[in-house]
Amino acid sequence: MKILILNAKNVNEGQILEQDVFINEGRIQQIGKDLSHLQADKVVDAKGQYLLPGVIDDQVHFREPGLTHKACIATEARAAVVGGVTSFMEMPNTVPNALTQDLLADKYAIAAQTSLANYSFFMGTSNDNLEEILKTNPQDVCGVKIFMGSSTGNMLVDNAKALEAVFSQCPVLIATHCEDEATVKANSEKYRQLYGEDVPMHCHPEIRDVEACLKSSSFAVELAKKHNTRLHILHITTQEELALFDNTKPLKDKRITSEVCVHHLWFNKNDYAKYGSQIKCNPAVKDEHHQKALFEALLDDRLDIIATDHAPHTWDEKQQGYWKAPSGVPLVQHTLLLMLEYYHQGRIGLAKVVEKMCHAPAVCFQLAERGFIREGYWADLVLVDLDKPTTVTKPSLYYRCEWSPFEGYTFKSAITHTIVSGHLAYANGVLDESQKGKRLRFDR
Repeated sequence: MKILILNAKNVNEGQILEQDVFINEGRIQQIGKDLSHLQADKVVDAKGQYLLPGVIDDQVHFREPGLTHKACIATEARAAVVGGVTSFMEMPNTVPNALTQDLLADKYAIAAQTSLANYSFFMGTSNDNLEEILKTNPQDVCGVKIFMGSSTGNMLVDNAKALEAVFSQCPVLIATHCEDEATVKANSEKYRQLYGEDVPMHCHPEIRDVEACLKSSSFAVELAKKHNTRLHILHITTQEELALFDNTKPLKDKRITSEVCVHHLWFNKNDYAKYGSQIKCNPAVKDEHHQKALFEALLDDRLDIIATDHAPHTWDEKQQGYWKAPSGVPLVQHTLLLMLEYYHQGRIGLAKVVEKMCHAPAVCFQLAERGFIREGYWADLVLVDLDKPTTVTKPSLYYRCEWSPFEGYTFKSAITHTIVSGHLAYANGVLDESQKGKRLRFDR
């Protein structure tokens, strides 16, 4: 389909320019003033709206295969597209864990048939699957994931020799979940003695505390510097960890990069009183001073990327007591709207939102021909109306788990159109699934 977008304000590479965009055969063919003479199958007059590159979420859990009572690639990809996320990178702690190339290929096969968004999947790491890791193709797999602290899925890698081997030999970017296991276990035992089975939910950031995060992140950075590994540390949550990251060089030149998640920017420890297990996640939502420090580090480029760590569980699962309620929050449908709230509050510019959610993931992962509004690039685009409110209701949710901590909240903005690889996948509340997303490729 040929699509012509007229009169939008394009937010791209630090500028906001009113330009038309012509899309043909899946790609942006022409950008310029007054392209209304071009013939198109679909014309969108976007006067007054803003055109952004599609959001690239580098950390999601879509639960397929094996955990499809919580979510599946089809349902969560729909939610992503409705939320302006055109590409996702999904984690390996499914069932079975994606620890072999064959199991990884199975996930790609499912996505090719069912995902409305573009997709990539991380190769998983265990204490003994180095041979499989080394087969990973840098051109068509986003990276290798290491759980350097246990979380949902029980994929902890705690063997020192295994970690040394992966950090020294891995052919692609390594993404890490960093929480020191011994520290978490010791804290867990302490709080179990204090409270037994009835640990208050607000104790979660004391069990998975600053020390656990800093010790593990510091160890990962130490290994990366020793072996010159391309390391990306996921979901940073503490002020103390920010000293590990450099903002004196361009992102493309960094060997060690970092990510912050939207829920760690939005919530803090005071919110456990209202939300309880709904915001229980690993690493934990922490004190307000950490939340403030994370936002400051995002603005000054110590933190490189904004992601979701979208991690759905059923409502019944989340209603269990502290020890049994699983960690994770469904977020991918509202991540862009959430960051646009901060724009409305005057805390971040539109160009910075686009930089952290679209450009930076593309640069960080060396994504081929995506993440920017450029002629010749794939047309992954989102139109937003900054003056049209969006109220989150249960019927509006596309998640299989059918709940969100944002239910009842009214965002000041709306996502009106999402284009995925040149396909108008979402327009004014209606999905078109006649064309699926594409497998992401990488210039490595």
